[in-house]
Amino acid sequence: MAEAGEMVARTFQKIAPMIEPGVTTQEIDDAVRDSILDLGGKALFLGYHGFPAHSCISVNEEVVHGIPGSRQLKSGDLVSIDIGIESSGFCGDSARSFLVGEPAEETLNVLTVCRAALARGIEGAVPGNTLCGLISGIEEVIEASGLGLVREFVGHGIGRNMHEEPQVPNFVSPDLEKRDFELREGLVLAIEPMVNGGGAGVKTLKDGWTVVTKDGQVSAHCEHTVAITAEGPRVLTLGPGESWPPLPEAVGQ
Repeated sequence: MAEAGEMVARTFQKIAPMIEPGVTTQEIDDAVRDSILDLGGKALFLGYHGFPAHSCISVNEEVVHGIPGSRQLKSGDLVSIDIGIESSGFCGDSARSFLVGEPAEETLNVLTVCRAALARGIEGAVPGNTLCGLISGIEEVIEASGLGLVREFVGHGIGRNMHEEPQVPNFVSPDLEKRDFELREGLVLAIEPMVNGGGAGVKTLKDGWTVVTKDGQVSAHCEHTVAITAEGPRVLTLGPGESWPPLPEAVGQ
């Protein structure tokens, strides 16, 4: 899984310099495709329930599952890119949100809160904690910010399949409390908060995939594949030269 995760991270490192005004989301997806081929991996998203691209690219009001196309990035945009790769029968899955040019303060704040929520979730990925304990940390960060916590889409277990049990919502519900369990060494989770700049409401567009905020406000999506180990959380979707938590200057990534 670390091999698959590193492929995901290397692909992000390859496309990061492209995130500039004028580039289209299709051009970014083409680069994702080429990177996956060069690394010897398999794109997990292409063809998944009919999804037509190698990555999900969601811009501004698009929350998740954006289909790459002719949309050009412009200064001030926030673009969330989700990439999944299979290698040697195991999966890696990660989403990173990038700032394009000079973002508004409100846009930067949405990304900052999303990253902080992911960081809190990763901190909780330790043996002896519970799933609800991990999730409550994510929920606390987002709720304290006053921003919108997306509830319709969740994180998940990951291993030989991209989506495995357990589901990892970003809020604790009574139903989840009934199914709570202690986290143990060896479990691997894809932790992925989604934060809206306005209300929490979302809707799916007519293409059947692209999820957008109901009020048109910007949204951020941050995700890492994280292994629970005796030594603490191990973030598997990091590449050469990257560390967790990231350096402050990497906030845009």
